[in-house]
Amino acid sequence: MKKQLLVTALLGGVALGALSAPAMAQEGTDWLSKERFQLRGRVIGVLPDGDGVVTGTALRTDVGDAITPEVDVTYFLTNNIAAELIAATAHHEIHAGTLNVGNTWILPPTVTLQYHFTPDSQFSPYIGAGINYSMFYGEDEGTGFTDLDVDGGFGFAVQAGFDYWLSENWGLNVDAKYIDLDVDVDTNLGGNTPLSADDVELNPLIVGAGVSYRF
Repeated sequence: MKKQLLVTALLGGVALGALSAPAMAQEGTDWLSKERFQLRGRVIGVLPDGDGVVTGTALRTDVGDAITPEVDVTYFLTNNIAAELIAATAHHEIHAGTLNVGNTWILPPTVTLQYHFTPDSQFSPYIGAGINYSMFYGEDEGTGFTDLDVDGGFGFAVQAGFDYWLSENWGLNVDAKYIDLDVDVDTNLGGNTPLSADDVELNPLIVGAGVSYRF
């Protein structure tokens, strides 16, 4: 059910973008105008679920939270429709039961299609939906474990937030995203006992606040 809701939200966002095509034409074709771009810098909390089971055992998996900086670039297709590219990297611990399996870095670039309800107002809320691809790197095994590997993958993303403009160019931003993402984790215990957890529900909630700049 949860995945169906996310897919519906994504398709709704794509349909909204398609319906806005006539408005794009009306607003001209100066696609590289600096006024179409908006930049943000945030501090985000990445709050994963990490629920899964190590195959053949009763050990349940868990993934630790992280705080990290995030930057994004927003490009306005029309006054109300925008595309946003989000980039950040975060460091997370991985547990199986009480065992510290290790830790890894995640790089999860995300693209969303947004609808901005009141882009010319001081308070400017928006919603969005899109796609995420998460890559894992720098895996470091916990004591007694070797060959930790976390497979990346695609996930759907939904988003809601707002800008509060303090001046013509500068504003405050609050943003929340949810990414539906399952990953596979493989490692060895004691060097010769393979352990794996397939389809671990990483499913991070990402909440953040920061500053916005528009040209």
